[in-house]
Amino acid sequence: MDFRPTEEQTAAAGLAARIFRDLATHERLAAAGSGSDAELWKALTSAGLTTAVEDVGLLGLVLLLEEQGRTTAQVPYAATCAYGILPLIRHGSADQRARLLPALGAGEAVATGAFPVRGRITAAPDGRLTGTAPVVPWLRGATHVLVPDADRSLWLVRTDLPRVETSAVETTAPWAAGRLTLTGARGERLGRGPQAYEDVLAVARTAFAGLQAGVCAGSLARAVEYTSAREQFGRPLSTNQAVMLRAADAHMDTEAIRVTSYEAAWRIDEGLPAGEHALTAAWWASEAGKRVVHAGQHLHGGLGADLDHPVHRHFLWGRQLDAYLGCGSELLAELGTLLAESPAQARAGVTSTNGRHREGR
Repeated sequence: MDFRPTEEQTAAAGLAARIFRDLATHERLAAAGSGSDAELWKALTSAGLTTAVEDVGLLGLVLLLEEQGRTTAQVPYAATCAYGILPLIRHGSADQRARLLPALGAGEAVATGAFPVRGRITAAPDGRLTGTAPVVPWLRGATHVLVPDADRSLWLVRTDLPRVETSAVETTAPWAAGRLTLTGARGERLGRGPQAYEDVLAVARTAFAGLQAGVCAGSLARAVEYTSAREQFGRPLSTNQAVMLRAADAHMDTEAIRVTSYEAAWRIDEGLPAGEHALTAAWWASEAGKRVVHAGQHLHGGLGADLDHPVHRHFLWGRQLDAYLGCGSELLAELGTLLAESPAQARAGVTSTNGRHREGR
């Protein structure tokens, strides 16, 4: 394993950090409410940070999403990349890539996904889809939504088509979420059935785990800054042993999320089996992530209860990612089932970027 970023990945992450730092300010985030920040989204796409995903790979995307998470920037970056750009690169036909990737890269189109599959959407033989997805992140501003049916085949659906209805849903974090209702809507098949679904799910879990690593790092950085400046009994709070231990635990949890998401991303980029690694990253992001954002609030003392304080956004995002990735017991049960299967089945589930399947080694 080699997690050292390439020059391209380092440059892209540095550029993303500058854009997020300059534009994802507390004042702008508060003004955005639950919607997307159009100016920030334009800045990201104009800088080529959406099209760059094809060059920097999933590991590069994880680095970029860490930077988004540090500021809880209000843009559908993770969703568009995980459910739009990467699935098209990895599973789309030449025609689909030529038609859809330019608009997604330019920010003219926004993608999201109704994941994971819950058996609520069925596909007729003619490709018409029926069913509901109760909560889809960033749906309100999306032009395309990636939908798995009950058989785990993937369909790309335009949200402006007839028989596609969306309605607003409020979630813990302001992710412009919505309810998707399909009543015989036309869908466009993507990839090769369940194999493509498992791959996209692993990619998405890894990407959102990387986002959680950034959310936790941002929360912890705020707590460190506050406890270093705030004095009690004539000395900084950070010199209190209980504070140091709480921060140290949060740091170790954050590093665990980061390293497991890096490993899963690296394996997927290399075309290696990664289903259980993506689940491991998701488990750490879910379980450890909520511990970290709770610690971030706690270390702020009374300020941590202020709903307008910047650290509260990290708390909301951390809890939302915990819910979105799935509770720890569910993820562990799925991981246990995966590991209990035969090696060929348990470690199959990830395809290389050219669509050719690689067996476990």
